[in-house]
Amino acid sequence: MWQILLLLGTSLLVTGGRCQCLSEYTEMFAEAGSQAVLPCLCHPPSTSAAIVLWSKDLKGTVWRKGKSGLEHWGIGASQRVRCPHSEVGAGDYSLYIKEVREEDSGKYTCTVQDGEKILSKMILLRVIKVSISPPAPVEGNKMTITCSVTPWPWEATVSWMLNEKRVYPDSADDVLSKNQAGVLERKASASMMGNWSCVMHKGRKQGKATTALKVRGIVNPSSASAKVYAEVGSAVTLPCVFSTGLTPSDTAWERLDTSGSALPLPPSFNLSSLLSLPPWDRSVGVGQVGQGDGGRYRCSGTVEGRRVTRDMQLVTAQVLSNSPSTQKAPVSLTCHLSDASEVTEYEWVRVTYDLNGTQSESSVQKGRVLGINRVTDRNSGEWACRFHGKEGALGSVTYHVHLMSGLMGDNETGSSSNVAVAAGLGFFLLVLLLVLVQIYRNYRRRKLILQYPALETIVHTIANEREDRERNRVKEDEISK
Repeated sequence: MWQILLLLGTSLLVTGGRCQCLSEYTEMFAEAGSQAVLPCLCHPPSTSAAIVLWSKDLKGTVWRKGKSGLEHWGIGASQRVRCPHSEVGAGDYSLYIKEVREEDSGKYTCTVQDGEKILSKMILLRVIKVSISPPAPVEGNKMTITCSVTPWPWEATVSWMLNEKRVYPDSADDVLSKNQAGVLERKASASMMGNWSCVMHKGRKQGKATTALKVRGIVNPSSASAKVYAEVGSAVTLPCVFSTGLTPSDTAWERLDTSGSALPLPPSFNLSSLLSLPPWDRSVGVGQVGQGDGGRYRCSGTVEGRRVTRDMQLVTAQVLSNSPSTQKAPVSLTCHLSDASEVTEYEWVRVTYDLNGTQSESSVQKGRVLGINRVTDRNSGEWACRFHGKEGALGSVTYHVHLMSGLMGDNETGSSSNVAVAAGLGFFLLVLLLVLVQIYRNYRRRKLILQYPALETIVHTIANEREDRERNRVKEDEISK
């Protein structure tokens, strides 16, 4: 105590000193459990022989360094405070407090004496903390989230954030008192799980403290608006996972109609699969999703005397194809969902495989309907319709252009080839028939002539004479020329 009074008294007698403080008084926030740095800077730096004294509420020494460099720890957080030697030579006498606690709050004074020059600086440390009661509430039970600041700054702007998103109050300009903003009372729900932060503004200073909220109950799905997308004919699992370690009793699955009344589950639901799961996992498997399985479902169980329920919706997806009346008619593929309210975009992708079985995909077009003018080898095979929402992909459904459809073009080409072959074969047979007819006629004529040998001799003689006359005529024409 006498050291503080002595240093302050000496400061009143000293004038014209070159050591200047950046600020004589300041306020700061520190989150409970964090490290607080109380600033104390002097420019130009003092010598290494300067005496540094940190005190709290003018009641006693927190930390002190004498001319010899010997350090002394006093009241309060004696084992959690330090002033780094490496910074003292640069004129930085800031005090570091590890693992700040609420009792560390208050007014701190930094006094630096270097010969006749004295620096005095006062810092008000406010410790901010967020606590939840009970620490891990059961879904549906009441809980309290408290923001405590020691000492509490009146006329401060307070806001609450959940996972870095503002949730209370609605206006950033609201100024709330301790009774208004310091305590939040809510019913625990899975959607409230995450990091809750209390942010406090006082002038240009800001304090923030964060703690994690864990709600016990059904953690997956986390909200009643969850949707599970599944392709018709495929297998799917409807999740119903309670907090790890819980053993809910009287668990049940129900199908709901539009009014919320319970209906029997479809036969494709395999409730026997629950026997192989841990007690907190009540997810149910669907062996083969049917076209009529889409709709709302509810999973429920009792935890610590409270009935916990979670509704979800199963959305079925399939590709509908038209039936072409002719082989040359276009094919239309439609991506159909039992509930497309959250779909913002459809994408058609053609899937191909090479000889090694490596899959490759190529995006063809956007839109719910894919039109194929004529099925060929280039557009037959596997197609996938992918549907997206505001936050990304929701699911996909595949469709195979059947091999029969792919062979339509091949059959037409084969038919044309068969017609050409048939036409060629018919022409060949016609020529062969004409040749055979001519051969037969020659045969018949020779046979008739052989029945009359004399007539044959006369015919040969006439033919020889005709040839002789023709030769003689040619010779006479040559001589006359």
